[in-house]
Amino acid sequence: MSTFYKLVIKEIRRETPSSVSILFNVPEELKTFYQFVSGQYITLKLTLDGQEVRRAYSICSSPKSGELRVAVKAVKNGFFSKFANENLKEGNLIEVGLPEGKFVFEPQSDRQKNYVAFAAGSGITPIMSIVKSVLESEPKSTFVLVYGNKNVEETIFHNQLQELHLQYVGRFFVHYVYSKINVDGELFGRIDKSAVNFVLKNKHSEKSFDKYYLCGPEEMINLVSTVLKENNVSEKDIKFELFTTTANENASAATLEGHTKITVVVDDEETHFEMSQKQTILEAALKQGIDAPYSCQGGVCSSCICRVKEGKAEMKKNAILTDGEIAEGLVLACQAVPTTDSVFVDFDDV
Repeated sequence: MSTFYKLVIKEIRRETPSSVSILFNVPEELKTFYQFVSGQYITLKLTLDGQEVRRAYSICSSPKSGELRVAVKAVKNGFFSKFANENLKEGNLIEVGLPEGKFVFEPQSDRQKNYVAFAAGSGITPIMSIVKSVLESEPKSTFVLVYGNKNVEETIFHNQLQELHLQYVGRFFVHYVYSKINVDGELFGRIDKSAVNFVLKNKHSEKSFDKYYLCGPEEMINLVSTVLKENNVSEKDIKFELFTTTANENASAATLEGHTKITVVVDDEETHFEMSQKQTILEAALKQGIDAPYSCQGGVCSSCICRVKEGKAEMKKNAILTDGEIAEGLVLACQAVPTTDSVFVDFDDV
């Protein structure tokens, strides 16, 4: 079961013309529930036009700050994101899920490492939390950020990043990449192969990086990952968080016609029912009134991961789970359709 608490919006700050950051007031009795690790996200739940809407947003503050803050960028046809930018006010109550996610960084005060991140647009949000954690809590380490946007005006946290650059001279380096404007001393275009190689082999050729953090559109993540591997970076040292996915749909999973008898376990409670193989496991569970965990429903967060213990299920698309996790029976419920006559699915055993 997803756990939500109603939190008051303490502050809404306009970050760019198309984005705001939202600071929640976490009462003392709930603070232990909202302790988080840099890189995690929270799910916001609202009822809009009579419809329950859930969206996952990365926490952009650092654990040390004592703040629970997310940034929301209005996107085209973005129902929730446009509402958040135009209608949310300080003092509003919103149901907020507990922190979760696997794109995380945990600092160690005596560790000396070099980190680099590649972010585009609102992909900066979890990276911002990670950057602050490194600078605040790992004083011997350095951080290089490559950050792509259309222009300076649309660059979320631009002023904060400049302040961090001045505050942590010699430890924090930021390189902006602008696709719509030429800025002296910055890169023009998008985060592509030449930009990655320029930063790694020219600007910071003296550094050997220990971890690589990527966040943004799938196309950028795939490109940067490929270039890093061409530079002999091990896959285990590359961590990524998708904000959008263009993954090709599994054709066989999209053409199923039969029915499956399914058992779903959530919070130690078993529910048995029959579902169409045209439905995803999450859709079928929610239709039955089961409080299965979910957020984005688009296969880009990890809220709805469950384990298939009996039978089989295939995902329409997958851009998160590794081959090893899939081999262990893990699936994204929002993408998984059953392919056998019976299936046993456990949301607790993940």
